[in-house]
Amino acid sequence: MKPSELKKNYTKKFAELNQNKLFQSLNQLQQEFIRETGEKYWLTFQELQQITEMAIDFNMWGEPFIEEQWKKFEGLHHSKNGNTGKAIFKDIRDYWLSLKTNPSIYEPETPKIKSIARKVKNNTSDNAVFGSCPVASEKTVCCNLHTIDAVQGCGLGCSYCSIQTFYEDGAIGIEKNLGEKLDRIVLDPKKYYHIGSGQSSDSLAMGNRNGILDAQLNFAGKNPNIILEFKTKTKNVDHFLSVDLPSNIFVCWSLNPQIIINHEEHFTASLEQRINAARQLADAGVVVGFHFHPIVYFYGWKEKYNEIVQILLTRFSPNEVGMISLGTLTFIKPAIKNLRELGMPSKVLQIPFVDAAGKYSYPFQIKEKLFKGIWNAFRPWHDKVFFYFCMEERKLWESVMGRSYDSNAEFEDALFSSISGKMKGLERVKI
Repeated sequence: MKPSELKKNYTKKFAELNQNKLFQSLNQLQQEFIRETGEKYWLTFQELQQITEMAIDFNMWGEPFIEEQWKKFEGLHHSKNGNTGKAIFKDIRDYWLSLKTNPSIYEPETPKIKSIARKVKNNTSDNAVFGSCPVASEKTVCCNLHTIDAVQGCGLGCSYCSIQTFYEDGAIGIEKNLGEKLDRIVLDPKKYYHIGSGQSSDSLAMGNRNGILDAQLNFAGKNPNIILEFKTKTKNVDHFLSVDLPSNIFVCWSLNPQIIINHEEHFTASLEQRINAARQLADAGVVVGFHFHPIVYFYGWKEKYNEIVQILLTRFSPNEVGMISLGTLTFIKPAIKNLRELGMPSKVLQIPFVDAAGKYSYPFQIKEKLFKGIWNAFRPWHDKVFFYFCMEERKLWESVMGRSYDSNAEFEDALFSSISGKMKGLERVKI
């Protein structure tokens, strides 16, 4: 190909690259560097796309910028056969892959993350608020959770949050007439239902605005054949401590080591605040639960998660704990793209992604190590608390716990029976 034709070809490639949202999210200097380097070494369009993704990842992970990485490896190559660019690209990609394969390293200092202002609006549309878990899959062992979407969107700022892929306008919608919508739901009185309100938002982050908590409590009181789960990363339990609660509700907290909360769960309650809030409700006779989700693979993970387990074993009786779930970082493709476009400091994409039942997550060997570490730490509660894995294949259940369920219906029945049994065994106390 003549030089003039090569130049024309590259002009076309860069015009196409300029339309790429990931490329647009880089600063001007990095965009110019990628353009100049691509033209100097005749990189393919696919290589330019990969360099763009690696540049964003290096920025998010706190690694040296792509310009520095390229110059470092460029100094190691002096090829005269025109393959220098390919060799440098391979070195950078190998380094990028090594970062993804090894446990992440979190610095002790808490990063400064600017809060993103989100509009809060009342939702007055006639949308359905009752549905099924949005991440349910026949390829994994699933609890058949039903959901109440009292709030759509979340402002807590967790870096790995998939909720941001569900609602495009970025606003937080709070149901204006939740009670009326819940009154229209007809449940089969002969069936049992596990219902959760923490899938489209944090269950307690917006408190009782528009009466959404009271509406859900009334719904639970009218339907004794359900167990209603509130799931949160907050300490907002004051409303529950001030009203009479139906016996078939329980509250669960997502837990992570404080260093993960500092770096990845921005604007949420601290680990200590979450556990203290759970203790308050347990003292009032409310069944509580804990989700180790997402478990993050980082240097020191085993020690830090074991510390949380020991706190729970010390501060709670197994009779007070309805369930404990384990899950890990799992993404759909649009979520990965959104996180890169957002570009906030985070290491949640520092993973050697493999296909996980149509999503992307850690390889089986890493999951097995993480889950076994936490499961074994909970040994004193193995026969006293209901444990399960969220969005995981039967193979992992059997490898870690030595058992699974023949069907999702069997899993659903076992979970309901265990938690409702705990509810009957606790006496409510007015605080």
